[in-house]
Amino acid sequence: MNADASQRTPFIRQPLALLASPGVWINRALESTLQPLGYRAVSVSSGSELLERAPALEPDVILMDANLQDTNSVTACRALRHNVALRWNVPIIMVSSTPDTKQQRLAALEAGASDYLNLTLNADELALKLDAMTRFKLETDRRLEESAVHPSSGLYTARGLERRARELTADAVRRHAPLACLALGIEVETAGAPRSAARVPAAAQYAAHVLLIGARASDALGGLGVAEFALLAPATAPPGAEKMAQRLARVVESAGPRPAGVPPLRVRAGYEAVADLHETPIEPATLLEHASTALHQAASTGNGERIRAYRP
Repeated sequence: MNADASQRTPFIRQPLALLASPGVWINRALESTLQPLGYRAVSVSSGSELLERAPALEPDVILMDANLQDTNSVTACRALRHNVALRWNVPIIMVSSTPDTKQQRLAALEAGASDYLNLTLNADELALKLDAMTRFKLETDRRLEESAVHPSSGLYTARGLERRARELTADAVRRHAPLACLALGIEVETAGAPRSAARVPAAAQYAAHVLLIGARASDALGGLGVAEFALLAPATAPPGAEKMAQRLARVVESAGPRPAGVPPLRVRAGYEAVADLHETPIEPATLLEHASTALHQAASTGNGERIRAYRP
């Protein structure tokens, strides 16, 4: 490596590279190239492990072997691109240690790969390609985090939801008005036992679409996780919050026809609601936290409870 890492502009934050290859030497070679450039590297040895771990790791770049042994690499790349739990702007780079054909490169690009590189490529050239893609991804993340609404889903971002909570809380305090926050968890029916829809990305995406339609114009809907949502409901006292949770659960569970691949859905909900924010003030962040806690309490009771108010 001839490039001097000390002369490069620092990253906004340290990026994470996810490396996937059955060849230990390939992962080690990539790690030795990436770490001096400021990357953290996590290695997996199979396509199935790549698909399982990628969403939770939230990598900033994925380098995957074009010759995975347990999974067709092109199929795995396409599955990553279709997984809504993985950020859409993550560069996926197919790498090969053997001569490749035009058809292999085109198939990878058609499946959503950002590039197809041979490991015989000059190390400096590899570093520059990675650098450009990763910096673009990190800058896109930064701009999305500063945005109030995610452009592709229409949901409030975490920052947008917090900002809206502050606005609604201030308004409710001034007007002695009620305010509620609902946390909604989407589950799928599998062999009679409901489980989180986090592993069924199409179900979570469909639920988000249905909730956006079912919410009132004054409500603010944002994502808490892959299959969890938060809804800020102005002018909604505790009894109204429970009725709203029941209504939205019915909307999600009865909406149809469902897209192919989306199983029957169930909704759990937790909520925090205050009848008069002036008399009983609550911090915006606490309102969101209490609703999320109530949702997790409902899911953990094991008694079939579907909707739960926050209880300290």
